Amino acid sequence: MAGLTRVARDRNATAYLAAVLVSSFGTSAMMLAAGIWVMSLTGSSSLAAWVGFALWAPTLAGPLLGTIVDRAPHRRQVMVATHAVMGLLLLLLLLVDDRTDVWLIFAVMLAYGVSFVVLDAAETAVLPAAISTDLLGDVNGLRMSASEGMKLAAPLIGAGLFAWLGGASVAVLDAATFLTAAALCLLIRPGTITREPETTPWRRRVTEGARRLWEHHELRRIVLSASAAMAVAGMIGTTIFAVVDEGLHHAPAFAGVLSAVQGAGSVAGGLLAGPLQRRTRPHRFAGAAIAVFAAGLLLRTLPSLPAVALSSALIGITLPWVLITVATRVQSDIPAAYLGRVSGTVGLLTFAPGALGQATGASLLAVADYRTILLIGATLAAATATLCLRPLGRVRPIDKGETTRAR
Repeated sequence: MAGLTRVARDRNATAYLAAVLVSSFGTSAMMLAAGIWVMSLTGSSSLAAWVGFALWAPTLAGPLLGTIVDRAPHRRQVMVATHAVMGLLLLLLLLVDDRTDVWLIFAVMLAYGVSFVVLDAAETAVLPAAISTDLLGDVNGLRMSASEGMKLAAPLIGAGLFAWLGGASVAVLDAATFLTAAALCLLIRPGTITREPETTPWRRRVTEGARRLWEHHELRRIVLSASAAMAVAGMIGTTIFAVVDEGLHHAPAFAGVLSAVQGAGSVAGGLLAGPLQRRTRPHRFAGAAIAVFAAGLLLRTLPSLPAVALSSALIGITLPWVLITVATRVQSDIPAAYLGRVSGTVGLLTFAPGALGQATGASLLAVADYRTILLIGATLAAATATLCLRPLGRVRPIDKGETTRAR
């Protein structure tokens, strides 16, 4: 609680979290509305599904985009400019009139995906320079709570607004939230953030993020554990309708209730993450979270509504803990000049496995019982937790002399 009080009194932290809250609302509304919009214009559920791919695809270019962000002289201005540019680009969707204009929706959504990667890289550099190190865990936790909390209501508002006034109205709403977030980012006052010397060859700049990550033993372990956990999460996510139908004997729409329970768990997990992180080593916190995640998957195999509901809550709480731990350690342990590249590399390693997991789960579901998939996922998660919890060897101290903190 003391950490949350200090966050509330920190101008940089409150301005940043307000920007996250506002932009997350618009993003959650727009991401659902974009798919509905494509579906309504084309009648194709396949094309609507490709909207999600357009949002995710730029993650593959994370190391390259992170390198570009690292070259920017002022990372806060990158945050402001990215929000402002996205606000203006969304207004292009006012030109969408019929199915021949669907390409414009995909173009804007692809830019949306690029903005996610760029903002994450810039924020990863700005936060350690604007907020004291001992508050980073709290701020990252609150950021997760804000973004997950918006997912509980904003998609419904976006869908309702789409049904009432059409897709253009949702685009205008989202544009307004982006422009508001840009104004809030102007209130952040980070300290100096150093850059890599201009003489460094371009190819080495791009690969430096991966090298820095690999050399940091504890962070490398946490990131690889997060990769495995997200792959498992993607795989078991494909079983949700089978769990509802075959396990609980409810209508498919009941999956929305379980998703809401998981979202509520993510909000609670974000609030608890900061205080809990301060009580243990990062790899132990991440490993324990993955172990509880594995237990949640076992509960989901039971034909019991209380067990499945508890499973959803545990999954919602623990997966954000793993991601919050990764973000906090990157911000705390990596020199400022490399944070964009490391952030891009970490984004690729943590989110790409989820897509592979989904493909694997969908393939297995065609030939295996959903409980088998859940048991496989639980086994993989338990093995990952065991490896993550192993004692660390002797860790070389990280040279943070390249970073200038705000305080």
